[in-house]
Amino acid sequence: MTSDSMGYGQFSPSALISGVIAATRRCDASWAGKRKAFFLRGLGLRLLGAKPVDTESLGVKLRLHPSDNTCEKRILFTPQYFDPMEREILAPVLREEGVVMLDIGASMGGYALWAAGLAGSGARIIAVEPEPQSFARLCFNIAANSYGSIKAVNAAVADVAGAMRLFTDRRNLGGTGVRIGFHSDGTDPGFDAPAVTLLQLVTNEGLQNIDILKLDVEGLEDIVLLPFLQEADAKLLPRFIVLNCLSHRWSGDVAGALLEMGYSVAASTASNEIWRRR
Repeated sequence: MTSDSMGYGQFSPSALISGVIAATRRCDASWAGKRKAFFLRGLGLRLLGAKPVDTESLGVKLRLHPSDNTCEKRILFTPQYFDPMEREILAPVLREEGVVMLDIGASMGGYALWAAGLAGSGARIIAVEPEPQSFARLCFNIAANSYGSIKAVNAAVADVAGAMRLFTDRRNLGGTGVRIGFHSDGTDPGFDAPAVTLLQLVTNEGLQNIDILKLDVEGLEDIVLLPFLQEADAKLLPRFIVLNCLSHRWSGDVAGALLEMGYSVAASTASNEIWRRR
């Protein structure tokens, strides 16, 4: 029996773990606060080992596996540090009626479910994740909540349709990507994921507009976004794009293309750039 076959609540944390999590979440954003939080987080990880935790974080129910996914570790212990500026900018948009969001590289669904928790029942949130284990966690977390506005899609998004060979970073499932040297110790044979272009995905889902596009695909953001910007109808261009900052791996001029299409940078953080279309 796998952890994902056991119902939500079967991995409720012990009183000790709950205390460590609560103390870590109370830490502020000062240098001293973060030092304390990271110390407590390390203690919590040692106490947990490889066990998952059923918890509420970012306003939703989640089963989190902090031992093998950096994103899940952050959301479990320190959600206050999880993209606070991005979430502050996006929250008013998500509260609008009928908002449409694409989360490409959704991992276990933390971002998408946070968005669903703010959005109304008329929203459409598409969470796309190619890695099988992360996709199973995404589906479990969607089922643990009552939102009818979110859909999981098991696929990679690329510049061409077909199949894409991906390699899993076993220390951080969120780091799954195409670079075997970076994401694997050389013994991982990888896996083939079905791939679609961003325009195909939008067309397949019947979307007429996109309010928010979150794109985090481990350095392939350029090959996903640039063809879409060139080929999509203007009405499909997202109002906001949250773009993972891995420009050192890009071969295309993403910033130049976005500026040409009428976008400007609304905010820049250590992890992301938030682009807004005029």
